Amino acid sequence: MGPVKENLRSTPRSLAGATILQIVPALSDDPAGHAAVDIALTLLQSGARAIVAGDGGPLVGDLRAFGGEWLPMPNDTFNPLRINSNARKLAQLIAGERIDIVHAQSAGAAWSAISATRRMPVFLVTSFPDQVAENSWPGRSFRASLARGDRVIAPSSYVSRAMIERYKISPDRITVIPRSVDTATFNPAAVSADRIAAMRRVWGVLPQMRVVLVAGRIAPWGGQMSVVEAARLLVTAGDRNITFVFAGEDSGHAAYAKSLRARARLHGIDTLFRTAGLPADMPAALAAADVVVVPALKPPHSGRAAAEAQAIGRPVIATTVGVLPENLLCPPRMRDELRTGWLVRPNNVSELARSITAALAMDVTAYEALGARARQFAEFAFSPQSVAEAIRGVYTSLLARDA
Repeated sequence: MGPVKENLRSTPRSLAGATILQIVPALSDDPAGHAAVDIALTLLQSGARAIVAGDGGPLVGDLRAFGGEWLPMPNDTFNPLRINSNARKLAQLIAGERIDIVHAQSAGAAWSAISATRRMPVFLVTSFPDQVAENSWPGRSFRASLARGDRVIAPSSYVSRAMIERYKISPDRITVIPRSVDTATFNPAAVSADRIAAMRRVWGVLPQMRVVLVAGRIAPWGGQMSVVEAARLLVTAGDRNITFVFAGEDSGHAAYAKSLRARARLHGIDTLFRTAGLPADMPAALAAADVVVVPALKPPHSGRAAAEAQAIGRPVIATTVGVLPENLLCPPRMRDELRTGWLVRPNNVSELARSITAALAMDVTAYEALGARARQFAEFAFSPQSVAEAIRGVYTSLLARDA
């Protein structure tokens, strides 16, 4: 916040009575759209006014139903004409509606907001996307706008470190807030035994068989081949009472999916594997598993699979890439007795096999205790309420600068 903007503010403001404008790509029925609605609801409950601008979508009705305000404003673009047009609209809106904070959640929105808020008494918050984009023209200069907020929200420490290095952002301007997951839907209490049994029937899994669900897109960088090799080690050690279910989209990588089946046949363990595609009922799929594996070789788009599995109360085994180490608890980050899963090095077959063995070897008491910890961690870190409260805290801290 520059000195000119600071001097234009004459009275301290608190969240109660403040006006917050979120600029989002769209209010679609997706995690980003739901997050914007959750934040708006939290703001209204705090006595603030909540405005959301962006493309339309099915959640516009939900926003308006509890008193949030909607402003059509396509912004997820690098088109200079659109960006300049939005900047003019924003400047008029900020002045006319006495907006205190603008929260831009796309590069195009941030670029427009920077222009609109120049020399105006308003704070700018920006949010980085889940992935570290290629640092190439023309998107590079536009994405740099996301680094220019008075406060910058990153979805993970992994993204935060990359953005600090790329844009030389002061670390004290960045707040790490993970993406939310629907912990009400991904809740073991909300998944009936009938849904679990139906999922196991679809997979062709016998009642006594344990299930290792392998989450993530089936692709060479998904790491599924390491699971085939780990299964070979487990069978060699005498354990065939396991079914491995690949639960992920496989379109575009048919040759790789075929190579997985061929490798399993070569080892004589092809009967232990199922390719399920992306389950229509993912909560039931996770609840039907005994352990969930995320064997990614490259940083995934998000750590959602690990978060959702823990919300269902299942132990997670993930690789040490991208955001994944942040999305579960295990040594050295947490004491062994407080773990919610295991981390293994990418493509390290022996570590993966040992971790699967450890997860499946737990007795009922230890397994249920781990599941309860996993659920508690997911609620604390990833629930929509927790994430919305954390973002509200960012807004509150900015307004407190004037106190």
